Amino acid sequence: MKRLALSVFVILTLVGSAFAQTGGHTLFGDIKVDESQADGLKPLSVHVLLYSESGNLVARLTVASNGRYRFLNLRDGRYDIVVEVENVEVARIRVSVISPFKTDFRQDIELRWREVSGRGPAGVLSASDSYSRSVEHEALFNKATKASEKKDYGKAIELLKKIVESDSGDFPAWAEFGRALFIQKNFDEAEKAYLHALSVHSNYTLALISLGRLRIVRKNFEGALDVLSQALKIDPTSAQANYFLGDLYLRIKLGSKAVPYLNEALRLDPVGMADAHLLLAALYNAKEMTDKAAAEYEMYLKKRPDSPDKKMLKSYIAAHRKH
Repeated sequence: MKRLALSVFVILTLVGSAFAQTGGHTLFGDIKVDESQADGLKPLSVHVLLYSESGNLVARLTVASNGRYRFLNLRDGRYDIVVEVENVEVARIRVSVISPFKTDFRQDIELRWREVSGRGPAGVLSASDSYSRSVEHEALFNKATKASEKKDYGKAIELLKKIVESDSGDFPAWAEFGRALFIQKNFDEAEKAYLHALSVHSNYTLALISLGRLRIVRKNFEGALDVLSQALKIDPTSAQANYFLGDLYLRIKLGSKAVPYLNEALRLDPVGMADAHLLLAALYNAKEMTDKAAAEYEMYLKKRPDSPDKKMLKSYIAAHRKH
């Protein structure tokens, strides 16, 4: 039989702002469907579901193919956008909706339909970065996610280990397993978990970025450069890949290479990557470009007005701001 396969490309942008508050945000985006590689009947609409980080359903919409979804009045937080076709999940995308201002967040989703050979009923859909697991394993994965949210990483590791020992092909579970091990500072096992995820799905950007971050911590800078560069080739719109590459270049004393990556991270995710301002400020201060450092600190405080270092940063800004 033939089944439809799906590739997902995502872009997150922050557009516009209004008055200061921590809620009332809008999350919207276009659903773009490339049907050039598929024949026969194609779905006329998709379901777009929004879940809170804790897994609660916030809203559900039916959107025409090549249409636009819009979720209104959202509170600050991280959410999962889930796309379903004929009650089958084909994509799950994590987004951060956090801003000191009432803001519109845009998350476009591009779906590419093509026919591939494979077993299973016609019309089954899969996403390049999603994984179809059993009901039992899905329940374990959800429990592990909730345990991580409560910072019970020991429990999360225990649950995820049950999944990956039973299904070695579950690359998202391997990546999440690596994350929990990383937080517990079990670096050797975390790296093995990330590498296993990548042995199953070599272009899994989440695992590439996570492995790069781990290798930075372990001071394996050459190894970090390898996987982060690969992640950026796969997804040039990844704010995290740009951020960690910038961080890496700073650590190996190549500040001129770090700057464009850090600025790109800020362009792609102005609020979520606000710490890039601190890295840029530290670089400029070391180069005695104190007016530029002050400007970076000022932009950082606009995005992180409750920073515990607010007083110190304001003093620096006052002393070095260019008038």
